[in-house]
Amino acid sequence: MNPILGGDYPDPTIVRDGNDYYMTHSAFNYLPGLTIFHSKDLVRWEPISVALTRYLGSVWAPDICKYKDKFYIYFTVSQGKDDFSNHVVYADSPEGPWSEPVDLNIDRWIDPCHVVDESTGQRWLFLSGGHRVKLSENGLSANGKLEKVYDGWEIPKDWTVEGMALEGPKMKRIGEYYYLLNAQGGTAGPPTTHMAVVARSKSINGPWDNSPLNPLIHTYSGTERWWSKGHASLIDTPDGRWWIVYHAYEKDFLNLGRQTLLEPVQITEDGWLEAPLGRKAEEKIACPIPLASEWKNCDRLKEFRIGLDWKFYKQYEPGRFSIKDSMLMLKAQGSNPAESSPIMFVTGAHGYEMSVKIECDSSAVAGLILYYNDNFYVGTGCDTQYRYRWRRGELKGKNKYREFGAIWLRLRNENNIVTGYYSYDGKEWIKEAWGMEISGYNHNTLSDFQSILPGLFVYGKGKACFKEFQYRCLDSFR
Repeated sequence: MNPILGGDYPDPTIVRDGNDYYMTHSAFNYLPGLTIFHSKDLVRWEPISVALTRYLGSVWAPDICKYKDKFYIYFTVSQGKDDFSNHVVYADSPEGPWSEPVDLNIDRWIDPCHVVDESTGQRWLFLSGGHRVKLSENGLSANGKLEKVYDGWEIPKDWTVEGMALEGPKMKRIGEYYYLLNAQGGTAGPPTTHMAVVARSKSINGPWDNSPLNPLIHTYSGTERWWSKGHASLIDTPDGRWWIVYHAYEKDFLNLGRQTLLEPVQITEDGWLEAPLGRKAEEKIACPIPLASEWKNCDRLKEFRIGLDWKFYKQYEPGRFSIKDSMLMLKAQGSNPAESSPIMFVTGAHGYEMSVKIECDSSAVAGLILYYNDNFYVGTGCDTQYRYRWRRGELKGKNKYREFGAIWLRLRNENNIVTGYYSYDGKEWIKEAWGMEISGYNHNTLSDFQSILPGLFVYGKGKACFKEFQYRCLDSFR
C-alpha cells in the first residue's frame, strides 16, 4: 500500500547497487539533511546515513547516483527569490562518511541530474528548463557552457496547472533509448497541477521525442486520494522490470507534505513507458520483490537518533545535545520556539499523540511543538513555574502549575485538530482549555514547500531534560 514513505519525503531520487536500493529526498531547511534510506525490496526502508550537516539554505531536488566506485548526490540550494546554486557531495559508500558539499558554480537552473553518455563516457548534468552542462571527469565542477536541449511536453490548454515549470529531470538508458523524465505543471497549487512526462532519444544529444502516452504520472481530478503526483524517478529490479518512485500530496492532508509513492511501469511494443497498470495508487499492488518475513518496522523515536529519525530546523550544533538511555538533554537557544531551532521528526499519520516528561533548569522554557516554519507553529511548554501555549506562532497565555520539578506534556493531533494535555505523574492527564485547527499549514498558504513536523524545543537559558518520550499513531490503517 502506498505511500512507501509516509509524510514529508518529497522529490525522491533512487539508485540500485546490485540487490540494494538507496533513496534520498529534498532536505529543505532541516539538518542533518539528505538522509539516505536503504531497502532490499523497494517497499520497506531504513535510514542509514546523512549526507549534509551544514546549513547552506533550503536544499531541493537531489539526485543520487553511482559512478565507477563512488556515490554522488547532486542538489540545489535556494536562498529565496530565485537565488539558486547547485552542489554535490560524494562518498565511497551510501553509509558514508559523505564529503563536505562542493559548489558546482552553476546558478539560475535547479534540480540537477547526473547522466553519462555511454558512447563517449562524458558526464553530464541535466537541469530544469531543459538545460544541460558538461561535468569534469571527477564530477565536481562544470566543464562548459549551459545549453538548452529540450522544450518539454505541451500541456493541454484546458488543464488546470500552476504553469509550465519544466524541472526535476531524471534519465535512464533502457535498450536503445535514453528516456528523459521531467516534472511539469508546478509542484503544488491545484490537485491537477503536477505530472511526470517522458521523452526519448537514441542519443544523449537528442533530438528528444515526447511520448504519445504523456503524462506518465498525473492527478486528473480533485476527487482522487493523491494530489499533485509527479517528479518521478525510474528504477529497475534485478529481473528486469521497471518501477517509478514519485511524490504526491494526500487529499485533505496537504500539511503532511509530499509523500513517496511507488508504481510499476511497462515498456510498450513500440518502446514507450506506460503507467498506471490497472490499479490506482491508493489500491494494493504486488510487491516488486518478495518481502522477507523477519523484517520489523520498529518505532525508534525514543532513541533520539539525530539525522536518521530526528532533525533540527536550520541549525545543527552537536554540542547542544547529549543522549543517554533514551534521555535527551538539550541546551536552550533563542528567546522563543522559532529561535530555538526545534528538533523534529516526520510522520505520515492523520492522527497521533506524543508525550514527554520535561525537567527544566534555570530560566529555560521547553515543550512540545507542531512546527511549519518560524512564523507558524502550535505548541505547549513549561518552565519551572508556568505552563505556556502557542498558536499560529504566537505566545497565547500561561498558567501557573504546582512545582514538582518535572511535568509531563502531551500534544494530540487528530485529523488536523490539535489539543494539549499535562500531567503531574504521567498517568492522570488534564486536558488544556484550548484547541487549534492546522489543515492550512501547508505550502499553498504558507510557501516554503514544507510540512507540519512534531518535535521538541528549548529556549531561554540553561537546558532541559526530556525523558519517557512516547509517540502513538491513532490511525487504525497505519
